[in-house]
Order: sequence, then C-alpha cells, then structure tokens
Amino acid sequence: MANTIDAFIEFSFKGEDYELHSTLDLDKQLERHMSLESVHHVLAVEHGIDTYSYLFEVMQVAEIEYSNPQGRAADYLHDGEFDFEAYAEENTTDALFAPLQAIALREMGIDNLEQHPRLKQALLRAYRLGLEQHSTKR
Repeated sequence: MANTIDAFIEFSFKGEDYELHSTLDLDKQLERHMSLESVHHVLAVEHGIDTYSYLFEVMQVAEIEYSNPQGRAADYLHDGEFDFEAYAEENTTDALFAPLQAIALREMGIDNLEQHPRLKQALLRAYRLGLEQHSTKR
C-alpha cells in the first residue's frame, strides 16, 4: 500500500479564489527531501503557479488541510494536522537502516547495529548533516 495523503489549500489573490488539491506520495516526496515548507511548493508546481510570484507568497501564508491518509501516513495525521517531521524521521530511519548496517559491518565489524544505539544515532545524524550541507550548496 502506498503512503499517501491528500493536501488541500484555499486562498484568494487579486479577487480570484484558488482551491488547490493534490495527493502526495510521501515516499517519493521524502526522496526529494520533502519538508513541511515544501508542500506549498509542490502544490504550486503541480498547479502551474510560479514559485517566484506574489501569488505564491500569498499561497504560502494559507494553511494546508490534510485528509485521506493511506498506509503509514494514517499514524501521523491528527485533527487535520500531519506531522511531517515525525513521519520523515521514522521512515528515513527505516529506509537507511540497511545501508548503515552495511557500513557498520564493513568499517567496524558490527553485525547488529541495533545493539549499538548510540552508534546508529551518530551514523543517522552524520547522514542528515551531509544531506543538509549538500542541499545548501545548490
């Protein structure tokens, strides 16, 4: 089952009303380093809104409503609020475990990273730091 959630935003600009809807595939979005702030960007691009426009700036102020979570997304939607940080943290950690385990085995001879939670956490933080530094260089 896919991990998806519907995102909806409604706002007005220059007397025109906008209602934008999209079903987000959370796993694909996480691969693109999706964050809470980037949902506005995703909605804008999907609906042909220039992300360097006043229209987009107005859109960014509007609150996004979430509904219809599928798969693991259902665990993170509460009262219309989707906890992207918790979803990303848990699902990125799960996806990275096998490569981190391989690194720990190859470099340190540790065949069960779960028995070394501090090392596992350090490897995850190093990975995320690398992602942050890579994304700021773009």
